[in-house]
Amino acid sequence: MAELPSGLLEACVVVGASNDKLRDVYQLHQQKKFVDFPLMDAEVLQVHIPPFVTKETNSSHAIGPSFSRVQRRRSFIKKRRDRVAGPTHNGESANHSEVSSATEDISVPKDLDLIALPQLCFPGGLQLAHEQKEDAYHFLVFTDLLGNRTHGVVAQFYRSVQSCQEAAIQNGHRWISSKCRLFTPFAVCVISKLPYYNALRDCLSCLLAQLRPVRQADFAETLKEFSAKLSLVPLPPPGQLHVCFSLRPLQVVLPSREEQDSPIFDVDLHLPLLCFSHATLLQILSCLLQEQRLVFFSSDWARLTLVAECLLLYLQPLTWQHPYVPVLSRGMLDFLMAPTAFLMGCHISHFEEVAAETEDLILVNIDDGIIQSSWADVVDLATIPLTAAECFISRAESLQLHYDLELCHLGSATDANAMRAQRRAWQRRLNKQIQNICLELLVNIFRGVQDFLNHEHRVFNSEEFLRNRDPSDQLFYKKVLDTHIFHSFLRDRLNRKQDSFSRMEQNTRNLAQRNRGVTESPRRPPMSELSRNGYNSYASPDNRLSKRLGASMPNLDQSVHETLNGISPVRPASLRKMTPDIGLKLPQKPVKVFRLPEFPPPLAYHYVQNYYSEMVANLGKAISATPPEESALLARYHYLRGLVNTVSNRRLDALEDFQSLYKTDSDIFPLQMVKSLVDSLPEAERLQADRRPELKRLISRLKRDQERERHDTKNDDGAVKRFQLPKKYMHLDEFVKCVQESGIVKDLGTIYRLFDALTVGHQKQVGPDLFRVFYTIWKETEAEAQEVCLPASVLEHIEPSECVFKLSSSVKTSRGVGKIAMTQRRLFLLTDGRPGYVEVAQYRDLEEVKVSSAPFLLLRIPSLKLRVRGRKEAFEANLKTETELWNLMVKEMWAGRDMADQHKDPQYMQQALTNALLMDAVVGSLQSSKATYAASKLAHFDRIKMEVPMMVPRTTAEALKHKINPSLELAAPRSVDVLLYTPGQLWVSVSGGKVMVFDASSWSLTHTCQVGNARLNCMLAVDKDQVWMGSEDSVIYIISIVAMVCNRQLTDHRSEVTGLALDTDKYSQKVAYSCSAEGTVIVWDVSTLQVKKNFRLSCDRLQSVYSYNVTLWCCSRDSIMEVWRNGTLKHRLNLPEQHKGSTVTFSTVLLIHEREELWSICADSGDVCIWHAKDASKPYHRVALQDCTGCHCMIKVKNQVWVGGVGRTSSKGKVYILDVERRQVLKELHGHSDKVTALCSAEDRYVLSGAAKHDGKIAIWKVE
Repeated sequence: MAELPSGLLEACVVVGASNDKLRDVYQLHQQKKFVDFPLMDAEVLQVHIPPFVTKETNSSHAIGPSFSRVQRRRSFIKKRRDRVAGPTHNGESANHSEVSSATEDISVPKDLDLIALPQLCFPGGLQLAHEQKEDAYHFLVFTDLLGNRTHGVVAQFYRSVQSCQEAAIQNGHRWISSKCRLFTPFAVCVISKLPYYNALRDCLSCLLAQLRPVRQADFAETLKEFSAKLSLVPLPPPGQLHVCFSLRPLQVVLPSREEQDSPIFDVDLHLPLLCFSHATLLQILSCLLQEQRLVFFSSDWARLTLVAECLLLYLQPLTWQHPYVPVLSRGMLDFLMAPTAFLMGCHISHFEEVAAETEDLILVNIDDGIIQSSWADVVDLATIPLTAAECFISRAESLQLHYDLELCHLGSATDANAMRAQRRAWQRRLNKQIQNICLELLVNIFRGVQDFLNHEHRVFNSEEFLRNRDPSDQLFYKKVLDTHIFHSFLRDRLNRKQDSFSRMEQNTRNLAQRNRGVTESPRRPPMSELSRNGYNSYASPDNRLSKRLGASMPNLDQSVHETLNGISPVRPASLRKMTPDIGLKLPQKPVKVFRLPEFPPPLAYHYVQNYYSEMVANLGKAISATPPEESALLARYHYLRGLVNTVSNRRLDALEDFQSLYKTDSDIFPLQMVKSLVDSLPEAERLQADRRPELKRLISRLKRDQERERHDTKNDDGAVKRFQLPKKYMHLDEFVKCVQESGIVKDLGTIYRLFDALTVGHQKQVGPDLFRVFYTIWKETEAEAQEVCLPASVLEHIEPSECVFKLSSSVKTSRGVGKIAMTQRRLFLLTDGRPGYVEVAQYRDLEEVKVSSAPFLLLRIPSLKLRVRGRKEAFEANLKTETELWNLMVKEMWAGRDMADQHKDPQYMQQALTNALLMDAVVGSLQSSKATYAASKLAHFDRIKMEVPMMVPRTTAEALKHKINPSLELAAPRSVDVLLYTPGQLWVSVSGGKVMVFDASSWSLTHTCQVGNARLNCMLAVDKDQVWMGSEDSVIYIISIVAMVCNRQLTDHRSEVTGLALDTDKYSQKVAYSCSAEGTVIVWDVSTLQVKKNFRLSCDRLQSVYSYNVTLWCCSRDSIMEVWRNGTLKHRLNLPEQHKGSTVTFSTVLLIHEREELWSICADSGDVCIWHAKDASKPYHRVALQDCTGCHCMIKVKNQVWVGGVGRTSSKGKVYILDVERRQVLKELHGHSDKVTALCSAEDRYVLSGAAKHDGKIAIWKVE
């Protein structure tokens, strides 16, 4: 059964002492039976729950059977003799049979515990008083068995006992006495789904102002009207639209959550910073991250919940998943005996009792700002890593926490609501600063976690992660890695969740770390990082700061990036001079406030419906007044109007509003609510929906999504595994999985060669002992490399991005005695004694590498001899038993450098480096006569150099500038489906809807996003901030270039979108054209995203659409059609005669406007056909491409046409350059090992080509 969307109010409950008890106590007091009043049992006196009005006629059917919430009469006659005494705390659900037995004819929300609520409304007990006391507020959190939380705000106020009894008559006589007035406390608890603590406190403040003059007889009616008004308030959608309403005398504002998955911030986040020192605050956060058993104490009940809520918000997006009861009444202290982790709070008067009677508790005294354990005065737990803690403290010290300082230059406020608005704006800015500081703390703690994740196998290599932490921090991480809070965080990382953590982590990464996905090599810190972190002493590594918040990767793009800015070491700013936002400051999004109409008489159905109608009308005006470019704000208005239409029974209008979210912001689409709405449609309205095309599409899409969701849920268990060394013999498939999970290497080809190396001379399986030894040596070598500390005199000779990957033992060489160091660019000698630098060779300068022998007394010692270009004398090193291994490694690095230079592809160098290091680990683990032979199995590039000529054709070498591998982080290459260049950025789509964005100045990866789950067929830059992407799932996705978010969709196509084009109409307005495979063409107004026109063409798979003068050219597999703008076919071009009856189909067409020509290519033909655009009946010209079996893409650059295809003899990808005027092939470029599938131009200076899955790379060509 579906339910109506929740409003602000879930329930309003009044708690106090019953009239009978009050009368008894009053009489005893009159008789002077006691001086101090005893504590009394509080009881539920009233419960008010929406809906408060229904349509008198057909009340149930007005909403529909799936949405009915029938109003029940509520009677609260207590059956004390039947009540079961079993109080439960505010963290658990009540037994509903007990609730029903406690009251007659009562209907309450299923997660509202009426039995425990009185204790929580009066946690210190209910006691009468001789005088009127001040109103007091505190806050509650209720958690059901599934972990869902609701929130309560309680206002305690006093009324005289006499006024409570003014209508009561005993034995026919009034019993009021004026001799002594007594006052009894009442509590009003407002319960809401969301933590609107400040807003609900404002509401209750207004209520108490109304209740003071109210007679007791009108007390219940006033509360009911108050509750009914709050039930009319809709909750604001996620984003920058807040909701405001008037409860005289205050204007109450409901802030929205920032994003769909982020929490509500309606508390003052600086409260813990006022209560605790920064060091103490970090201790508390460390305890929360380690999931300790925490108890908060305070003399102020309100402070308990507010401080606890703030601390949990500090940990966002990590979430506390254990029992959370911020307020324990005096009768609930036994909950502190729970064996699990928890976060609870109780009154400071219980501090000594709790400390004495419980063990292993962390006790936090909010009033005094101290933290201690129940077994000692200090907390002996692992602390937050020093680097992260220092950064947090320095930023927190710069916060301005005192609002009074903001008022110094202002006059006195004369308008209370204006003053409150000013305070809210200040608080919002401060909250945002605190959010950023706390988020940065978490990013600094957990930075680099994703580097130890294997997404394919959902494995986290915890041992390797720990090994990369500083030794002093490892105890903290060991504790945290075993917690539920971290496991949930890991699951989100494996699911590639784009939350605040992932965005800040990406934004605060340096260039080397950000390029991890495109410069993958074994994990070593570059020398620039080592030196700036304190690695400046070769002799005293103990003096260095070895903390590494995420290992950065070397930049290996030497050959193509010599003219580009390298990764320069950046000296961090002084920590003590930080501002709260330095490095974190994002543009503050402007907030809009939607003001609700004045409340109607809330208990009259007709007035309530008019109120909803007025709200819908006001939202309609707001939508009309909002320009189309403010799509995010439009989405919020549509969402809000959809909510109001839903609760006012305008279902179809609500569905139209929710459908509009696809075009404005699909991220806030309320899927479950819309599903419920659709399921609740009566037959008549369902038929109406089918007659509206946009609603019919919405309903059919919901069905498809439900099917996909069912399928995904079935296949995804969501578990996170820890990497473990194997315990049995592994065949090839198991070995591949184990190596990928270990994080050593992902590439399948390399893993196959490693398997061959480890199984030389044995049956084809790797034993657990052998793999354990191999893995240990690999990690030890990596750790040794990270401990290499070079003096400044050596560092000045090498590049900042270089790192030492292998260091030999101390050997005698022709240039002195020392250790040979291998980096990704060179070999050098680190001389013994006072460390010095002697250049041996850069790999590209090597001419010969061989094993020789050097005379020593009567023996010949194996040595490695290197001949270097430009040097007369060879370099020789007496490496003894290491000679054969170094010979293999240096040859592999030399071959990799040659291939990288020739193919302009730095990945060859990275792969060669990985191969060399794997050889080292194989030789160390086998320790046999066959070890060197086994290692030679990994000499991949050296073998290619020996067996296959590596020479790249001259024309190719001259034009090719660089290569990018977007599939580098994957186990196997993926096809490059679409390429698009926008100013300064290259957009790449690989299979499955993955889109990668590269910086066009350095070709470095800047962003990655998932656009749907299907293949993308086309991309189009529509304006400065929009890229449209047509997908196989029939949706056009719209990505914001500035914000880099994909939250708008065009869903009007019925089959896969295959083509996009841009033009201006006769009114000079920008329009876009899209086509789908079944032949539909849609014309879009770019500014409003509305459909201006659509038509259907009869053809075999429509593949692309182009605008030309007053017509459109549409290409399908069997024909090319010229179509008038209204969709009328002007004429059709069929396949050339020689291709009719064959399997040849058109791939794409290209319009040469200035020559009025139409060029076409075919998927299974090597011909380029050129037609006359104005008179297609004229003979066409044909250009035959040499050694080509098919063409797949074509673009025009300057006066050239570039065609991407596949060769006939080698099946390798080729790019042909044709002269437009002479219609001749100018060049034939060989840059891919699979067919060329995509082409794009970068400002007519470069052309980029992408290849199919056996290659998966992008080549960058210089245009002449």
